[in-house]
Amino acid sequence: MEARVEGGARKLLQQPQKPQQQHLQQQQHHCYHTGQQQQQPQAQPQIGTVPQLLAGGIAGAFSKTCTAPLARLTILFQVQGMHSDIAVLTKPSICREAVRIVNEEGFRAFWKGNLVTIAHRLPYSSVNFYAYEHYKSLLKSIPGLDGKGRHAGADIFVHFVGGGLAGITAAAATYPLDLVRTRLAAQRNAIYYQGICHSLRTICRDEGFFGLYKGLGATLLGVGPSIAISFSVYEALRSYWQIHRPDDPSIAVSLACGSLSGIASSTATFPLDLVRRRKQLEGAGGRAHVYNTGIMGMFKHIIRTEGFRGLYRGILPEYYKVVPSVGIVFMTYETLKKLLSQGPFDF
Repeated sequence: MEARVEGGARKLLQQPQKPQQQHLQQQQHHCYHTGQQQQQPQAQPQIGTVPQLLAGGIAGAFSKTCTAPLARLTILFQVQGMHSDIAVLTKPSICREAVRIVNEEGFRAFWKGNLVTIAHRLPYSSVNFYAYEHYKSLLKSIPGLDGKGRHAGADIFVHFVGGGLAGITAAAATYPLDLVRTRLAAQRNAIYYQGICHSLRTICRDEGFFGLYKGLGATLLGVGPSIAISFSVYEALRSYWQIHRPDDPSIAVSLACGSLSGIASSTATFPLDLVRRRKQLEGAGGRAHVYNTGIMGMFKHIIRTEGFRGLYRGILPEYYKVVPSVGIVFMTYETLKKLLSQGPFDF
C-alpha cells in the first residue's frame, strides 16, 4: 500500500547518516548537548522543500517503474478468482503468468498502468509530505506532546499518528488515480479503458462519480495497521541491530530494517489490499457485480469460495518487490538530493 511505502521511505530518509549521530534521539531524551542537537535536525536537509518533494516523487516513480512487472503480477493474481471458475483455478505461478503475458500481450504489457502510477506519485508525495508536517505541528501544540517533557513516547506518538493521518489524507485525495491504475493493470487482451483520461470519463459515465472511490474504505482501513506494523518492526529491528552491531553502516541497517518491516507489513495487511483491488474492479468494463456486500462480507465470500489461502493470492510477487523497491527509492533519493543541492534550487 502507498501509506506503507511512503511511511517506510520517510523513516529511511530521515535516518542520521553519520555513526556519531545514530543515538541522537537517546541523547536528546537525556538532554546531553541540548543546543547542538536541537540544531542538527534543521541542518540535515541540504535542499529546499520543493526540490526535496521533487526528489521524493522522482525516486518513488523510478522505483515503481523498475518493479512494475512484479506489481502487475500481484494485481493479476489478486483478482484471479474474481470472475473465474474457482474449481478450475491453477496454483499461481509467477513464471507461467509472466510467459503468458509475453506471449499474449507482449513484453511492454508488464508496464500496463505504470503511467498513471507515475502520475500518482507526485501529488501523493506532495499531499503526504505537507499533511505530515501539518499534523505533526498540530499534535505538538497539544500539552504533553510538545517535546518539553523529553518523553520518548511523545515523539513516537507524534510521528506515528502524524504519519497515519498523512497517509489517510494522501490516499483519499489521490484515490481515483489508484483505482484507474488497478483497472488498467488488470486488463488483459480485451481493452476497455484507454489511458487515464478515458478511464476517468468512462468510470464516471458508467458508474457515477462515486465509482472513482470504490474500495476506499478498505484502503483507509489498511493505512493505520500498515504504518503501525511498519513503524514498530522498523524501530524494534533498528534498535536491536544497533545494540548488537553498532559499527555496521547506517545505510545498510536502514535498508535491511526497511525491507523486513515492509515484508511484515505486507503479510499482515495483504488480505485488505486484495479486498481493495477486487472492490476497485467491481462493475469494471460493464461486468456484473460479484460482491454485493461490505468488506466483511467480501472476506467471508473469499474464504468460503477460495479458502483462507485465497486472501493471500499474489503475495509472492509482492514479497519479491519489497527489497528492490526500498533500495531503489533510498538510493535514487539520496543521489537526486546531492545533485539538487549543487544547483540553484534553494526554495
